[in-house]
Amino acid sequence: MKSFAWIFIVSCSLAAYPQTTPTKLGPTEHTFVIHNFHTESGVTLPEAKIVYGTYGHLNAAGDNAVLLPSHYMADMHGYEWLIGPGKALDPNRQFMITSELFGNGRSSSPSNTPEPLHGPRFPVTTIRDNVEAVHQLLTQELGVRHLEAVIGFSMGAQQAFQWAVSYPDYMDRIVATSGTAKTYGHGIVRLESEITALTTDEAFKGGDYKEEPVKGIQAFSLVWTAWLFSQEWWREELWKTDQPAGTTFAQVVEHYKTNFIPGADANNLILQMRTWEQHDVGGTHGFGGDLPKALGSIKAQVLYMPSATDLYFPVTDARYEAPFIPHCTLLPIPSLWGHPAGAGASPADEKFLNENIAAFLKGEPVHP
Repeated sequence: MKSFAWIFIVSCSLAAYPQTTPTKLGPTEHTFVIHNFHTESGVTLPEAKIVYGTYGHLNAAGDNAVLLPSHYMADMHGYEWLIGPGKALDPNRQFMITSELFGNGRSSSPSNTPEPLHGPRFPVTTIRDNVEAVHQLLTQELGVRHLEAVIGFSMGAQQAFQWAVSYPDYMDRIVATSGTAKTYGHGIVRLESEITALTTDEAFKGGDYKEEPVKGIQAFSLVWTAWLFSQEWWREELWKTDQPAGTTFAQVVEHYKTNFIPGADANNLILQMRTWEQHDVGGTHGFGGDLPKALGSIKAQVLYMPSATDLYFPVTDARYEAPFIPHCTLLPIPSLWGHPAGAGASPADEKFLNENIAAFLKGEPVHP
């Protein structure tokens, strides 16, 4: 049965991280270290580590790069639905960088940072913190002078919007699937309910647990699952499309409860939810919290692809934001798969995304 990790990463489980040796279609793994990285919270990380993968090669001009920033608890394999023969991105032509968010357990995280910033003492890192760290990676380590595009799903879409506001001249295009430029009140309440479900386990001990708070993580997992797919997905029992014959609804629910994000650390889960909650491009320096003004500053061509049935980032939020963005094409994904539609959760979703993203990158019309 497919785990939550598959839904977001497709080909890789968080319980078994990729090896550093590249596979034929997979990325080459790297680590970039920033010393004395200043976060928006005011806390300085003595060593901020960004794990990232690369596909293909940077050309002599340093301008054939595409950035694919990761999403919730994902690793560098999170965009393999978009990369390869017959897909929108071609490693033989483009140089792709897949960066991993702070808090995923590989880049700097509560679980792998030593005291005095270990566990619950790790600072909340914002989407802007992640963008600033990756900007240093691209410019200082990789020599990327300009990006063809930033393409992001979910929290990756949040990063794509932030890139377009923070560095408006650094890329030609952005693609945002199943994600918005701001986390609105309903999304914050949802995330808080998941944090509460996790932290009410006595074993959590304020984040200073010796063993993972299993009951809390299972409670978190069930709450998260309720929002992951659309109501129609459940009613039509689309979970049967990739399950062995005879699999029951009860078995599906038990699987999501006990194997949602295999091997995840509770403090890491919470850290990335806090990152998600705080996102608002209007908070970028110079915009004073004015979301429309920040969106109006975007110079890149934008392909905005919400899932028509997303319960995390409702299509109505995308329809609110899109008119503020110059050069924006709003193209909802016609899917019953809810939030994961934006990562090609079904064959139809993957086809729709690849065809339209490929056309957009070539400057051709996209089609609903």
